[in-house]
Amino acid sequence: MSKRSLLLLPGDGIGPEVMRQVRRVIDWYARKRGIEFAVEEGLVGGCSYDAHGTPLTDETMARALAVDAVLLAAVGGPKWDNLGFDKRPEAGLLRLRKEMQLFANLRPAKVFDALVDASTLKPDVVRGLDIMIVRELTGGVYFGEPRGITDLPNGERRGVNTQVYDTHEIHRVARVAFELARKRGNKVCSSEKGNVMESGLLWRQEVIALHKAEYQDVELSHMLADAAAMQLVRNPKQFDVIVTDNLFGDILSDEASMLTGSIGMLPSASLGATDANGKRKALYEPVHGSAPDIAGRDLANPIAMFLSFAMALRWSFDLQAEADILENAVENVLNTGLRTGDIMQPGMARVSTSVMADSILREMDKVAAV
Repeated sequence: MSKRSLLLLPGDGIGPEVMRQVRRVIDWYARKRGIEFAVEEGLVGGCSYDAHGTPLTDETMARALAVDAVLLAAVGGPKWDNLGFDKRPEAGLLRLRKEMQLFANLRPAKVFDALVDASTLKPDVVRGLDIMIVRELTGGVYFGEPRGITDLPNGERRGVNTQVYDTHEIHRVARVAFELARKRGNKVCSSEKGNVMESGLLWRQEVIALHKAEYQDVELSHMLADAAAMQLVRNPKQFDVIVTDNLFGDILSDEASMLTGSIGMLPSASLGATDANGKRKALYEPVHGSAPDIAGRDLANPIAMFLSFAMALRWSFDLQAEADILENAVENVLNTGLRTGDIMQPGMARVSTSVMADSILREMDKVAAV
């Protein structure tokens, strides 16, 4: 069998630090489980702009399209805030999503028992929380045309962005949500603003139509996006899978991430359509961002990067048991009381990025031996 191929894009800020640790996990699978990956590394974001004058080169884009999966750590930082939108680090990430046609972003929000008290919400509200937000990723207001800033005759300026969706864009992301729900709690909540936006009304109508045609066995509900934001902090365990558009998904998934106690704990997957061979383009990344204030200090939490790789093991390589090893090792280490600064609690032991990684790797040895 040919090696499974991975492109690593460490990016900016704490990205190189957490990617360095996940590289050790990749090496562990080769040494201990005989599962080898052909690994390449490239630049994206601000570091790519500094080196090449663009946040993503054509060469790196081509490599991303050729591999089985892409692991991206983080992009951005204040150093590049004054660049034009097409040169900013985030433009590299948007290009990856667009050209890889990664239309479905999966953002799990799961509360580990050991971290119940790390959440800012009451323990009884978040204990046992395990939800999935499916965000449409390549349409909507972030990509719609026309867009831009123009000067008006009266001396004022006008900023325009266009929220637009077609039927097929709604159906394909909703289909991902329904399929996920069938493997989880069998419930989907579709969220939009159909009360004031025509695009939201179309979204609701098309989700209903798809549900009626193909997924009547899955429980479907609808909730306006502002109400969903409120319910996520009031009673988040009412949800199983939430499907929503690009803009609202961006907001709701970040809100849901903080229910877990730290944005440094959560992974994500961005998926394309399945091809004739059953494969799909995929990009995996933690949701914590580049955290430039702690970059280079061995303080970052590597767990979200580890769990993003676990998602890659599941979704891109169908290595379910191997993903279990990594995820169980993470949970076991948290149960011992080790914490990075972002999830530190009274009575726990604060550790560095590298020490947390060391501990998880040692625990992987124990889990794999059982």
